[in-house]
Amino acid sequence: MRTALITGITGQDGSYLAELLLAKGYRVVGIVRRSSTTPYERIAHLVDKVELVSADLLDQTSLMDAMAEVKPDEIYNLAAQSFVATSWTQPVLTGEFTATGVTRMLEAMRRTVPRSRFYQASSSEMFGLVQETPQRESTPFYPRSPYGVAKLYGHWITVNYRESFGLYAVSGILFNHESPRRGLEFVTRKITDGVARIKLGRATELRLGNLEARRDWGFAGDYVDAMWRMLQQETPGDYVIGTGETFSVRQFLEEAFGHVDLDWREFVKQDERFMRPAEVDLLVSDPAKAARELGWRPTVPFKGLVQMMVDADLARHRAAKGVG
Repeated sequence: MRTALITGITGQDGSYLAELLLAKGYRVVGIVRRSSTTPYERIAHLVDKVELVSADLLDQTSLMDAMAEVKPDEIYNLAAQSFVATSWTQPVLTGEFTATGVTRMLEAMRRTVPRSRFYQASSSEMFGLVQETPQRESTPFYPRSPYGVAKLYGHWITVNYRESFGLYAVSGILFNHESPRRGLEFVTRKITDGVARIKLGRATELRLGNLEARRDWGFAGDYVDAMWRMLQQETPGDYVIGTGETFSVRQFLEEAFGHVDLDWREFVKQDERFMRPAEVDLLVSDPAKAARELGWRPTVPFKGLVQMMVDADLARHRAAKGVG
């Protein structure tokens, strides 16, 4: 039985990845930070199937101890300060987790389980002010937020450890991937939750920032399969993962509100508070390498993703209030 160690197991990607690996017969161990509460909502249905160990991306010794104890065959580093907006208000903390935390993970691996295989969660935000469209593995990076800069450090330190120490270490440059488990602070989930509340009469408006920003949106459940496939290759390499299609926030609104027979223009108001200091206007992937070498392709189209998320938020609100 192979063992996988996942940081960020309580997040959106971590929960889907844990499900995937359990289905493949893995022993799954998740790293969690010590807390007085147990925010395990996304993995509540998996708690009796996975193991949890205490460690912290800010503490080198705890990571080494965890790896020495677990002895993983595969390591998936999904933990980060992952909300772009917060990276402007907490840039140093973002750097500690999202950038330097990757070095601590790689160094712990190098010193304790150097034969393991390592996956780093890179991000399309590294492309930022895009230098070519679509974006592929060879596209120059130009991050436009402290989050993007921190992710770029994590990406390059992974390449550096691979080339310097011969570690099996890869980065998945994942474009936006969403699901009903996405955090409520992210624009897609903010929209679908807002649609559900408005449809049920519990809200009258939804405030958003830039409606013209365009993103390549896919389903998180598809993207964790790509992560796994990367670690099954004979030779480590980095891959862009996305759908190859781009849609604006406005189009997301049209699809989400239209799914419940509402006109988004009656409820949405733009708010300067939600505008980025430096905007990323267009992200769209070229996932040809992943299709060719990994045999990976997305299975959930944009419309299906939006409807899935709206339906899940409607069900959640109805259940919370006992509405049929």
